[in-house]
Amino acid sequence: MTALLSLWRNTFVRRVLEAALTLVGVSVLTFAVLRVLPGDQITASYGIEAGALSPDQLASLRAYYGIDRPLVAQYFSWLGGVLTGNLGVATQSQQDVLDMTLRALPITMELAVLSIVVALLLGVPGGLLAASRAGALRDNGSQLLSLLALSVPTFLVATALSSWLANRFGYNPNGEEFATLLRDPALNLQQMALPALTLGVSIAAPVFQTTRASVLAIRDEDYIRTARAKGVPPRRLQARHVLRNALIPVVTISGLQFGFLLGGAVVIEQIFSIPGIGRQVLLGMTQKEYAVVQSTVLVIAVLFVLVNLLTDVVYRLVDPQARAQ
Repeated sequence: MTALLSLWRNTFVRRVLEAALTLVGVSVLTFAVLRVLPGDQITASYGIEAGALSPDQLASLRAYYGIDRPLVAQYFSWLGGVLTGNLGVATQSQQDVLDMTLRALPITMELAVLSIVVALLLGVPGGLLAASRAGALRDNGSQLLSLLALSVPTFLVATALSSWLANRFGYNPNGEEFATLLRDPALNLQQMALPALTLGVSIAAPVFQTTRASVLAIRDEDYIRTARAKGVPPRRLQARHVLRNALIPVVTISGLQFGFLLGGAVVIEQIFSIPGIGRQVLLGMTQKEYAVVQSTVLVIAVLFVLVNLLTDVVYRLVDPQARAQ
């Protein structure tokens, strides 16, 4: 028991165990929610014609889709397959879910990276500029803009922006077949530009607020006043002391937002017809593809947990106080 308690006190081991429990909870919750929703794979495939099927036909179809077994047996059968690398098969398209995920995941990863880059380019300089004159007109104005960016729904911005560009300038690269980064880099970046800008602006708001608050808190610290009294040039003071320490909370918020984008960009992917992993979940839900939804959500959860763990590692690398804990 003492050895177990000592192991639990190890921060990294504790976080890994917590992550494992989180993934188990996500798998159970996703499995349960899909079964609670009305309809099943039979009604999704046959629609109103499912009512005309005979009992023998229904029994045969339920056995074919694997939904005739007890729920516990279905859960452990699916989970056992996942642990061995078998994510299942989409019953309607007969595509392997692992292959579908491997095609969709890099697209969502690219969108998430571009969105975070846009958010950092807008939020960090904006936060520094606002904090340099706290309470001034540019500070109040930039805070107002950040609140607007945070409050306006991304789907509204995406729809309005894409419609305006298409009607006014005839610019609609997302109307063409999606091009991967390797197949056609130029078209791919055009198709990713508006989605990344839309998501990046919404994420820039919390990045801006975090940067501003961090700078305002750090510039009153004793070591900043000491450096200023020693005659450290203002630019050097901002770059080496203020900005470096102010970016520590920004690392955390950026990591959390990146993890959120891996599964939370489903609306943007749907609007711009981007075949990412979020859209894969949405289509799987509409078609009652249990294997697609369950396995894809679990993959997203695994990635989110890994991003959080990596963010924690980076945080400890850049913050000496966190390393000491």
